[in-house]
Amino acid sequence: MKQYNTEFTRFMFVGGINSLNYYIVYMVCIHVLSIHYFIGHILGYTVSLIGSFFLNVYFTYRVKPTWRKFLTFPLSQSVNIIASTIFLFTFIEWFNIDRSLAPVFAVLLMIPVTFLITGKILKRA
Repeated sequence: MKQYNTEFTRFMFVGGINSLNYYIVYMVCIHVLSIHYFIGHILGYTVSLIGSFFLNVYFTYRVKPTWRKFLTFPLSQSVNIIASTIFLFTFIEWFNIDRSLAPVFAVLLMIPVTFLITGKILKRA
């Protein structure tokens, strides 16, 4: 069982929770509130970012949370938000992928990059 209790496994579990949180907020924004997909993306990302910090600190990397890490964490995710936003726009506007499905593809492409960046930031002493 120990082989399944790795940082990457825990990261993937937390990532699944965060992706679900993002997707729920995103879908509510675009389908219930009729908000443009870009705004829904930013709102969903913000909600999942806050949850991601706490789940990654306590569960994935098992490090002590600090204000510095909390304030630095969004900066560490700037690559993620920029790249996922570009992917989302490209999938919807250029490839005509449904706006309800496009974020799923964007998230899948960002998993390895997010794992590496998140670990470097949160494990800093």
